[in-house]
Amino acid sequence: MSVLRSIGGLGVAGALCGVLAAAMAAPAVSGAGIAAKSVADVFVDLPPAPREEPLAQVTRLRDRTGKTFAQFYEANRTTVTLSKVAPVMRRAIVAIEDARFYEHGGLDVKGTFRALLTNTQAGGIRQGGSSLTQQLVKNILVESAHTEEERDRARAPSVGRKITELRLALALEKKYTKDQILEKYLNIAYFGAGAHGVEAAARRFFSTTAADLTLTQAATLAGAVRMPYSTDPSLGKAKQARLKERRDIVLDRMSGLGLISHREAETAKRSRLDIKLRPEPGGCGQSLYPFYCLYVQRELLTNPVFGNTAAERRTRMARGGLVIRTSLDPVAQRAAEDAIRRRVHPEDTEVAAEAMVSPNTGRIRAMAASKEFGRNPGDRKNGPKTTFNLAADVAHGGGMGFQAGSTFKAFTLATALKQGWRFGQGFQTPGSLVPSQGYRDCGGRPVNDPRATVYNAGGEGSGGPHSLSTGTWKSVNIFYMMLERKVGLCNVVKTAKALGITRADGKPLREVPTFTLGINEMDPVTVAAAFATFAARGKYCRPLAIVEIVGRDGVRTRVPPACEQVLDPEVADAVNYVLSGVFTQGTMRGQSIGRPAAGKTGTNNGYTSAWFAGYTPDLAAAVSMGDIRGSYRFPLQNVQIGDDYYGSVQGASLPGPIWVDSMQAALRNTPARGFPGPDMGRFGGGFTPGLKEAEEAEKRREAGIGHAGARRRDWFERWLRHRRGNHAGWRPPHRFPDGRRLPRSPRDDRPPR
Repeated sequence: MSVLRSIGGLGVAGALCGVLAAAMAAPAVSGAGIAAKSVADVFVDLPPAPREEPLAQVTRLRDRTGKTFAQFYEANRTTVTLSKVAPVMRRAIVAIEDARFYEHGGLDVKGTFRALLTNTQAGGIRQGGSSLTQQLVKNILVESAHTEEERDRARAPSVGRKITELRLALALEKKYTKDQILEKYLNIAYFGAGAHGVEAAARRFFSTTAADLTLTQAATLAGAVRMPYSTDPSLGKAKQARLKERRDIVLDRMSGLGLISHREAETAKRSRLDIKLRPEPGGCGQSLYPFYCLYVQRELLTNPVFGNTAAERRTRMARGGLVIRTSLDPVAQRAAEDAIRRRVHPEDTEVAAEAMVSPNTGRIRAMAASKEFGRNPGDRKNGPKTTFNLAADVAHGGGMGFQAGSTFKAFTLATALKQGWRFGQGFQTPGSLVPSQGYRDCGGRPVNDPRATVYNAGGEGSGGPHSLSTGTWKSVNIFYMMLERKVGLCNVVKTAKALGITRADGKPLREVPTFTLGINEMDPVTVAAAFATFAARGKYCRPLAIVEIVGRDGVRTRVPPACEQVLDPEVADAVNYVLSGVFTQGTMRGQSIGRPAAGKTGTNNGYTSAWFAGYTPDLAAAVSMGDIRGSYRFPLQNVQIGDDYYGSVQGASLPGPIWVDSMQAALRNTPARGFPGPDMGRFGGGFTPGLKEAEEAEKRREAGIGHAGARRRDWFERWLRHRRGNHAGWRPPHRFPDGRRLPRSPRDDRPPR
């Protein structure tokens, strides 16, 4: 219907009505600043249609299976096309809000004159007569407002605002078809309970979609639009009773217009509201996987790829209506969470965190922590919750991290192999070492520390002759301090950096003699990604959580892996060969995931923290452990963690078992495969003075133990299986195999020394 036809309706009302209209309109128009124009000019000389900002929509995070696990929104809205709105919903909203919608051209003459007469007599807005198009205009002006002042003007109860609204509605009718206007209205309208738009309302009120709304459901939503706050079903039974009244009014109106029969209306009115409120959580605090959510959120807010400024990125996340597909694997995520939960309680001040990363892509598959995400009661520092993303660096919501310990020996090992060292090559080591000479950082400055004395960590190796292999398997600190000096501290630092190693706090790496002993504070995501490089035969991939972003327009933007070959594949194969021995001959002996694996324990001097980082060809993971109150002030000694007591926590005693359990579960549906064998012509052989004699002496000592020693080893291995919970029907006895009585205390579960 044209604009002129709408104006022609003025004449149809009769001369008396026309005079009355002019009398009423003149002062109103004068007040609007257009007194010199005739009434006809006001409605013919139209302004442009109102500027429409993109509607705020929900941004959703989805795991690799397509399931939503978190969402962000400024307004809970999901726009849909009119074809995805049930026809009964379209009829219901038109019936109650603007029955002549498809007949007028934006100005409902009868309704508007009735409202103008009432409002002029009252001296202000007392009665609604707005067409559906006028309501759309008002919503557009409110939605597009950038300040509260602009929003107040769009809602102002004045005749001047009404005139402006009428003129813009007529302009909108010239720009869009009726169905387009109805679609826009259904998407912009507020229905109550935090639901903006009909799709969000259908989900929020009835846990369904706009396309599947029934007659009673459609009538309920149509009734809510006029007074969404008075009929908000989430606010109690009184509001729901008011909503039912409004629903029944809509049903009567639909019946009166012949859209449904009288019997259908009466049957529907006898039915209950049947509200099925569906929660619409927003933010990471209400996410299924809050730590992973926080990582993605920080990536969106800090990465310039997602917007030029922080404000632009924040707006895009909150209003953009994006679908962000991530690499989160629910199976791996549950595996990590369960493995941690079995051994570390949320109330413990000692915290465990784990990250899992796919080699060859850097896709982060899981992030878990022993504490729940959120604030503690009374904002206490210590409690079962934390707002820090314990598995990530500071840039992604994490804390300061924990010193990575002996896991850093892997970078010194890789550096030595790059320089041509062989598996059997080594040297004699003393019982202690003072790093007084031979260490220079990458700036060429000497960084020796003649005041420090380094010892081997308790339970992780001793002095004597060690080769590249045995020094790694036994994690001998002094061997690795000496090896670092031989291959060059700066070269080790460069290797670590090439594998993505950066401090958790973002500060420069500390290039000091104890670099190889893991003096730098790290986070599990970074360490897991570094070790994944070995699994990928030397290809480092930056850790990524986002796989694809789908815009509100449906355009898909892939986020490809960011990878680089940083190690010779044959060097990586050699590293894998040595680190595989950690499980068969080293600090993780007796602990296995039932498939080829490689890794490195990390135990710091003073037991300030403990780590295990390991991998298979298909998955890498790193587990950290430390006291959240401060690792130096509260070392991991004589502590109760979970249900167990620990005299000291080492990489193999707690992080190692967590890693084993989580990897077994995460890979249960993945076929096992091994690592490519090393080039023995390049890396095999080598000589270490005194090593052969030392190994023979060790064998003689073991043979001298005889049957008792075999029993003791068997007991130890069975104890390890018991601790991992996969040796049903066996419990530690009250005596060691040699007859010594086990202490009756929480220490009953500890292995023999």
